[in-house]
Amino acid sequence: MELDGRVVVVTGGTRGVGAGIARSFLAAGAEVAVCARRPPERPVAAGGREASFTPLDLRDPGAVREFFDAVADRYGRLDCLVNNAGGTPYRLLGEGDAERHARVVELNLVAPMTASLAARPWLARTRGSVVMIGSVSGTRPSPGTAAYGAAKAGLENLARSMAVEWAPEVRVNTLVLGMVRTELAHLHYGDEAGIEAVGATVPLGRLAEPADVGDAAVFLASDRARYVSGASLLVHGGGERPAFLDAATVNKES
Repeated sequence: MELDGRVVVVTGGTRGVGAGIARSFLAAGAEVAVCARRPPERPVAAGGREASFTPLDLRDPGAVREFFDAVADRYGRLDCLVNNAGGTPYRLLGEGDAERHARVVELNLVAPMTASLAARPWLARTRGSVVMIGSVSGTRPSPGTAAYGAAKAGLENLARSMAVEWAPEVRVNTLVLGMVRTELAHLHYGDEAGIEAVGATVPLGRLAEPADVGDAAVFLASDRARYVSGASLLVHGGGERPAFLDAATVNKES
């Protein structure tokens, strides 16, 4: 299999997009270690194999360093870090204090930097890679999730700088995600009718599945992407139809 013998860490890999990424790496033959603050309801598994789980608060630099040392000690190597952990509740900027918004930035920008720094010595030994999980929220206005959008914009820039500073030993890339259907999709898009309606706004006609993201991450971690570094790969089903096209009173299809 494509990643036989490789060792991958997926942060926040116990549910949603993170679990989908972990399953894709398992299916590709890799040994996978996932971490999160809480354990999964059931082991993350694919193809009869399971990811190992370690409880971890990524905001604790000392604990993060210990975690990566333990992974390297257990498996003897580390080939890829997928910085997936993150997220935010819906909150208008003026409805929260600066400290609350700063916690969102800490989780979505500072924590991936902390994990990447801890993983770097081990990744350098294997000529490995880092995959950042970004968002289209970092490329356009993000009302209701402004701090999250700002953090994701910073994450993409951080990845490009890391790709230059850490070359040629470590490749660093970003997956820029659009909307993904997970077990929490109803919190963002409503009931099944709402999810379907939102999916219909995507050119490919549906929300992404976690496996779609996982397969893209496997590509960036594999030898097929050996000359890809500092790149941002859009995984958004074609993006969003510009609103002005529907609002305009000319050039309508008959």
